[in-house]
Amino acid sequence: MAVTSAFTASLTPAERAAYGRQARTRASRSCHGWFEAGKERPDPIEVIERQSATRLPELVPIRYGRMLESPFRFYRGAASIMATDLGPVPNTGLTAQLCGDAHLLNFRLLASPERHLVFDINDFDETLAGPFEWDVKRLAASFAIAGRANGFSVKEQNGTVRTCVRAYRQRMRTFAGMGTLDIWYAQDDADRLRELQASSMDKETRRRTAEATTRARTRTQLQAFAKLTRMTAEGRRIAPDPPLITPFQDLLPDSSEGDEEKELQIVLDGYKRTLSSERRHLLRHYHLADMARKVVGVGSVGTRCWIVLLLGRDDSDPLLLQAKEAQESVLAAHTGGERYDNQGRRVVAGQRLIQTTSDIFLGWTHVVGLDGRERDFYVRQLKDWKGIARPDTMDPGMLRLFAQLCGASLARAHARSGDPVAIAAYLGGSDRFDRALAEFAQAYADQNERDFEALGAAVASGRLRAESL
Repeated sequence: MAVTSAFTASLTPAERAAYGRQARTRASRSCHGWFEAGKERPDPIEVIERQSATRLPELVPIRYGRMLESPFRFYRGAASIMATDLGPVPNTGLTAQLCGDAHLLNFRLLASPERHLVFDINDFDETLAGPFEWDVKRLAASFAIAGRANGFSVKEQNGTVRTCVRAYRQRMRTFAGMGTLDIWYAQDDADRLRELQASSMDKETRRRTAEATTRARTRTQLQAFAKLTRMTAEGRRIAPDPPLITPFQDLLPDSSEGDEEKELQIVLDGYKRTLSSERRHLLRHYHLADMARKVVGVGSVGTRCWIVLLLGRDDSDPLLLQAKEAQESVLAAHTGGERYDNQGRRVVAGQRLIQTTSDIFLGWTHVVGLDGRERDFYVRQLKDWKGIARPDTMDPGMLRLFAQLCGASLARAHARSGDPVAIAAYLGGSDRFDRALAEFAQAYADQNERDFEALGAAVASGRLRAESL
């Protein structure tokens, strides 16, 4: 599925706007408010099981255990179910590079290479070109589900969703009037956050936001280094915590003992070739110290994920990298989209396209695993000034503010890769799309709760096994 901006590049702004308005004949703005699971809807548990079949079987029960903690945690792990639900419904045909899993916890504070704090999307495992509204719907539903978890009224939930979608729509209209380079350079940095603080926050909200910014600056490589490593007779090594953190050598067959350093170096050499020359030079100042498998997230549990410890000048000069398995996007079956020779490359290309400032160590590689199978990975720093939202601690006003940030940030991501003129013209100046998405979010939150209960029933019946860790 081609990105719309490539199709409309040769058109005038008026023609692009007309193209966007014409998309309402394919999918009216009000039609997005409808969701109902039909008889043809696949069994959600089967959808999850198919995805789990490609993962490490000993870790899959941990995934189910985490998804069973709450409907919101279930939603985080159910991107494949939602993609299956969105694929068959009418869409606008106005495409952009999608996050693919745009729930609210995938937006956070990050460090730019210039060491500025910015607010942006931070998960691209499912990124692919697709109809822009798929990301907006996933984000909108996540706010309704988070509001329910906090005990907010339906009116408060709808207000949060509409705030999110309105921020998306209004910022897209702003981008529609901007030059191409101005859109590309736009970012949500600390200055923009301060402006928002001054204009729309009460004293308590400003205090909590300032604290979150300060905490994000403490989430550094050194903090992760102190938490995840320890000194041993062989030097600094990653501290084991099986099954959540398992040293690489503990996963090797006895016959491979002694070959682990060679195996790790092969992985790193393939990754380095995907970096620019100056960053390859930077990595030459580090040497490989250790590597371990780590369980991460909710939806990602069961995929192969490694943390790699590199040391520079001495044992107090670390670089921690995360090498995470990249499988086919959950959107791929529903878009007929681009085919990549390496799914890690797909993740990296998507991230660089829609994130304003990416990790300097972002790259990909192709690995023959311990089981002899070939797999794709992408690589990035493990932690670098990451501030993670805690929606369970937010009151309705704070959640609405966070929704505003996320909606505006998603619009910026889509404007970089899609056609902001066409998308803005489709959305229009009224709140029709906002109201429709609030209806959709409520309907999909209901469906998410039914799917959550279905997973619980599958575990209770013995069909699936769940483990709490």
